[in-house]
Amino acid sequence: MIYTKDKDYLISFGKHLKKMREERGMSQEELANSAEVSLPQITRIERGVVNPTICTIKSLSNGLSVEITLMFEFNKSH
Repeated sequence: MIYTKDKDYLISFGKHLKKMREERGMSQEELANSAEVSLPQITRIERGVVNPTICTIKSLSNGLSVEITLMFEFNKSH
């Protein structure tokens, strides 16, 4: 079960991922292909529906060509 405060964090993470993807002019499909993560998984992460593993986050950072630390540089507010 995901606790409410965790849900807020996942939503904030998803919004941050979407922002980074859009800043690079990438579609969800392009990110999915470059990160080798399924398109439905990208959609679920951006919506804050799932809690991605650290390996998935590493793949996303590779797909976005950013340092993994940038994946966590966001405010937990939405």
